[in-house]
Order: sequence, then C-alpha cells, then structure tokens
Amino acid sequence: MDAIKFVQEEMLKKPEFPKFSPGDNIIVTYKIIEGEKERSQSFKGDVIKISGEGRNKTFTVRKVSNGVGVERIWPFSAPNITEIQIVKRGKVRRAKLYYLRGLVGKKSRIKEKRNLQ
Repeated sequence: MDAIKFVQEEMLKKPEFPKFSPGDNIIVTYKIIEGEKERSQSFKGDVIKISGEGRNKTFTVRKVSNGVGVERIWPFSAPNITEIQIVKRGKVRRAKLYYLRGLVGKKSRIKEKRNLQ
C-alpha cells in the first residue's frame, strides 16, 4: 500500500453520512460562522458528480435559484457539514451529469428511482 494513502486514511475522521450517488436530490446542512455568531444553512439540489478518492473525495450539488444555476462543491471530509439528507433517489445512467447545465425547466428534471418490493 502507498504510504501517503495509508497516512491520509488514518488521519481522516469519517463522518457518518448516508450513501448517495449522482442524480440524487439531497439537502446539505452546514455551519456558517460570521464573527462570533454561528448558524446553520441548508443547500438543496441534485448531485451532479462525485470525484476523488480518500481524503480528496468531493461531491458537487446543483440547484436553480431565481432562474440562475448555482453549483457548490464540498469535500466529504469538510468539518462544517453537519448533516446530509436524501430527498429523492435519481434514476440516471451516467456518473457525471454535466448535461443538466444546458437544460431549463421540466427538461432538467431527473426521474425518480422506484423500488418494487
């Protein structure tokens, strides 16, 4: 095993977040510190991509706010993320959903994955 990877894995505190994948609609709740005040804010959107490995693993979430697309990239090891909730599981066939950037309105919707049990 590579020595650098081993040290990174040992130093990384893994927070317990639910497993999610590209296409899922999630709510990321994170802490914002303004001066001495601290508050929580949430960002709800679709996961466009998950990239990286180990300590460098990140995920990108996209939402449309007032007709403008907003994307935010978070590392999985970010200490300011307090909670991740999965709203819907998306049915997609790609790992990177960059094509959503060019779509507007109903065309930009992702179908929901249905579990038949």
